[in-house]
Amino acid sequence: MPTAPLWLLVALQATVSAASMVVEIVAGRMLAPYVGMSLYTWTSVIAVVLAGFSAGHWWGGRLADRPGINPMVATAWALVAAAVTTALAGVALRASAEPVLSAFPQPVWGITGLTLAAFFLPSLFAGIPAPLLTQLSLSGPSRQGQALGAMFASGAIGAIVGTLLAGFVFISWLGSLWTLTTVTLVYTAGAALCFVLGKGLRIVQGTSLVTLAALALSSGLSKGPCTLESRYFCLQSVDVSADASHPTRAMVIDHLVHGISAQDVPDVMFTDHAAMLDALTRLRAPSADPATFHIGGGNYALPRAFVHRGFTRTTVAEIDPAVTALAERDFWFDPKGVRVLHMDARRALLTDDQRYDVVIGDAFTDTAVPQHLVTVEFFALIRDRLTPDGTYLMNVIDYSDRMQAVGSLVATLREVFPVVEVWAEAKRPAPGERVVMVIVAGGTETPTNSFSVPSPERTTFAALGTAFVDQLAASGFYLTDDYAPIDRLVGPRD
Repeated sequence: MPTAPLWLLVALQATVSAASMVVEIVAGRMLAPYVGMSLYTWTSVIAVVLAGFSAGHWWGGRLADRPGINPMVATAWALVAAAVTTALAGVALRASAEPVLSAFPQPVWGITGLTLAAFFLPSLFAGIPAPLLTQLSLSGPSRQGQALGAMFASGAIGAIVGTLLAGFVFISWLGSLWTLTTVTLVYTAGAALCFVLGKGLRIVQGTSLVTLAALALSSGLSKGPCTLESRYFCLQSVDVSADASHPTRAMVIDHLVHGISAQDVPDVMFTDHAAMLDALTRLRAPSADPATFHIGGGNYALPRAFVHRGFTRTTVAEIDPAVTALAERDFWFDPKGVRVLHMDARRALLTDDQRYDVVIGDAFTDTAVPQHLVTVEFFALIRDRLTPDGTYLMNVIDYSDRMQAVGSLVATLREVFPVVEVWAEAKRPAPGERVVMVIVAGGTETPTNSFSVPSPERTTFAALGTAFVDQLAASGFYLTDDYAPIDRLVGPRD
């Protein structure tokens, strides 16, 4: 005879499954401040979590066959272990980040190692209850086929519910740490119920549950790396002022600096890509007050500078309202005079047929590149939204010993625009050096092949030679909505 009715066993299995999927979704968000959010991050998370579930199911099956074991009590202790490792996942992540990423500088192995360190054990212990609870369900008066089907279905339904709750409710309302705290408390409550159903709650078991609840709350109250955690990103505002009387701040989105602004000099760019985008906009604009469209806001350094210079027709498509709010709060961005669209840039251009003199793409962030913003179909949409003398500018990050990403972008842009240029700092990069570039696409060449601007120190930037750009394009891929392996092109190097 089972120690609980079938409906309660089904509910327990669904709850554990939902909680474990919440942890999986949170894992991707918590890894982002250390390794970014990319195809490699999610691949590692899914693989590690599935490996944990598989090991847990195997272990739980072994326990279910062990003579004399109480399956309900074994489930309770598994949930205690799941609660402990979930509560400590943030601590494990912070403690292992530096040694793991130092030991494995290659991105794929570093991301996988970090995911294993923090999220394998929570998944393993969450996988143990399934075979134990299923064994109990099969020992009751219900037909075994019905009981087995109900347990499998409850696991799948719980996973769906957990995924939806994590993505649409918990992370956006509670943040990662308090979401893990909620999961820890759910595991703790499940363990308490299983102890009671198994053979009564004893002092040692009750003490462990109270300790777990305290651990969960302390984990939720601990300070994470984010100044602000939004539905999309982990956002940090970092003071980088050399002089406290002249505030300067950097906005970090996930693990990369996306812009630096100083209160006193709104027209000075503090990063190479922003300096190039700013100067090339002014060089190629067909009028003194060009209509500009910005793909991504970041810390809004460029729109702020444009307003300061008297530009009156600036539009920004920033998918995350929290980024805009942080730019207003900490980076001296005044939204007056700027049209801000909180939506994906491609959707914004599709739904609005306004024409622009300059479209500025600033969504290239290391290995995390929105694939739908680097394809020939998207570039054709940009061309259709430009004025006859309009220009498309986009920042690109690549490595000097590969350059396949920039080559692929040049090859693809040449299918749409007659003139494609590549700009970078006027110096020879070291072998394997990470290079920040800006691609220019339009109908005419830029009227100069070099310029010097503050960045913040005065820096000279130049257009790469035509023969070299041709060579890059020849080695690149043609990027389409169906095939755009940009993560691989800018990701791990051999």
